[in-house]
Amino acid sequence: MKIVLAPDSFKGTWSAPQAAEAFAIGVREAYPRAETVELPLADGGEGTLEVVCRAAGGRIVTAAAVDPLGRPIEAGFGLLADGEAVVESARTIGLPLLAVNERNPWLVGTFGLGLVLGAALDKGARGLALTLGGSATVDGGVGMARALGWRFLGRAGKEIAEEGGRMLSHIARIDPKGSDPRLAGTRVRALCDVTNPLLGERGAARVFGPQKGADPEMVENLEAGLANLALRMKADLGVDVTGLAGGGAAGGLGAAVAGFLGGRLVSGIDYVLDVTGFDREVAEADLVITGEGSFDSQSLGGKAVSGVLARSARAGVPVAVVCGRRAEGGPAGLPVFSAADLPGEGKGGLVDLEGLRRLAVLATRSVLGG
Repeated sequence: MKIVLAPDSFKGTWSAPQAAEAFAIGVREAYPRAETVELPLADGGEGTLEVVCRAAGGRIVTAAAVDPLGRPIEAGFGLLADGEAVVESARTIGLPLLAVNERNPWLVGTFGLGLVLGAALDKGARGLALTLGGSATVDGGVGMARALGWRFLGRAGKEIAEEGGRMLSHIARIDPKGSDPRLAGTRVRALCDVTNPLLGERGAARVFGPQKGADPEMVENLEAGLANLALRMKADLGVDVTGLAGGGAAGGLGAAVAGFLGGRLVSGIDYVLDVTGFDREVAEADLVITGEGSFDSQSLGGKAVSGVLARSARAGVPVAVVCGRRAEGGPAGLPVFSAADLPGEGKGGLVDLEGLRRLAVLATRSVLGG
């Protein structure tokens, strides 16, 4: 009997590898002779770098960068055996790098992310995989592009050097002549789990701006700035990003990957499942146990659990979900086990590693019997 253990992290409590190990202990309690395969996952957000490096035999390299406010930091990126660099954008432009009173997308930018991408190219990276989750910025990736050599000129022809969403409406021309020539021969992919466009009611400013500290007036100013950026990208670079699904991810960084880096947007969980060899492992499995901290409607919209469910269904393998908290909804008949199934424990949806072990026992016996 073979059981694949493929959880995402339980945000704020347990990493994906810790959860997978707890699942494995529970499965072996239920079926001591079972073969367990631990495949910790991520969906292109927090934890993706560690998961991918672990699965692909990569190493983490540090680079000098700056945080969203321009303060010096060191950020890590992964170098995989095949020459691809995995860059987790939240390590340089993430919300956790800022105090609550510093969260202001009008002022913070993505310049540090561009520095890390340049460092990866300096190390000989032949491909770039950029995760888009968790950013503090809404600058359309202009700071990142500036760090890689693009110049953004105002109406008087003077270069604009300030950071943040405040500079977007002042761009009169984009000059690509100084951009890093190494990008032309480099495969670039952005890993994301949203399809929001750059502009409009579902766009970067109106959906994600308030989450990053923007008040209603700032949201509309950011929307106008991003619209100007899109206009200039079409006129000066010949790239129309207005209809790009995922272009609004990470404050417009999705659009920047397409417009400035010549890259494409891909599903974060599909990328991780490919790197970890999920399809190969699940082909002969009897059960897959996946999980995350909170299982709700968002879990089925591009998150790790949704990818596991889709690929396991194609392979004809049953899936059980272990989580801390379960909301209503989800596919009919899907076995879901949460903290609520541990009487007297797991209050508020929080569950410790012992709880994860016990829930894995329940999941295994419920689906396979015994």
